[in-house]
Amino acid sequence: MTDETRKVLRLSGTDVRQFLQGLVTNDVEKLSHGIVYAALLTPQGKYRADFFLVPDGDDILLDLHADLAPGLVQALTMYKLRSDVVIEDTNITVTCGLGNTPNGAFADPRDASLGWRAYDGRPGQEVDWTELRVAACVPTSGVELNSDTFILEANFEKLNGVDFKKGCYVGQEVTARMKHKTELRKGLAVVDLSGKAPVGTAVFAGEKPAGTLFTQSGNRAIAYLRFDRAQGQMTAGAATLNYRN
Repeated sequence: MTDETRKVLRLSGTDVRQFLQGLVTNDVEKLSHGIVYAALLTPQGKYRADFFLVPDGDDILLDLHADLAPGLVQALTMYKLRSDVVIEDTNITVTCGLGNTPNGAFADPRDASLGWRAYDGRPGQEVDWTELRVAACVPTSGVELNSDTFILEANFEKLNGVDFKKGCYVGQEVTARMKHKTELRKGLAVVDLSGKAPVGTAVFAGEKPAGTLFTQSGNRAIAYLRFDRAQGQMTAGAATLNYRN
């Protein structure tokens, strides 16, 4: 299938890799091996945008949710100052599928269950991507990911979206501190689900707030939980939830 929710930008110029290396959460040098999943954070370490960096000769394609594109272009333009970096819109489409990765396509770096991504106009496949995303606990912008999100609470380490050895980037200090805590107290998790409730419904363990319910598919959902309270059966509106750690 063609993912109509995505926008592809082209970044070019002699400074483009060095420029991105000082901004994003993952190591841009990994582009020599293929596609890279990464994010841009605020200086306070909170989510601003997530995207795929895709090697295209000397250029880098940036595949992101279309709603994020105007704000990200504005931020990158602010950061680039006098760097030799050109940011351009493209008409490139994103197609996705499952099975063996075709020549010229890229295996999704977040989770093997998410198949492949291509940028050359080849046909994609009709797949229930929401079901796969929930099963792998993969967040998406505008639902699980927002301006209050800390990416380690949103599963970015497991999804290969952050590198702790690459050096400094925007928001790195906060992210590193969270990494070196003994344990995350809150975060996204897959829960068993019975019934339905609107995205954003508060989760309760008894009478105590325990988190927020997000994307739902069949009898599973992604929820943001306070792990110390996520014990036994919980409720979210008319839905009941169970978290199996």
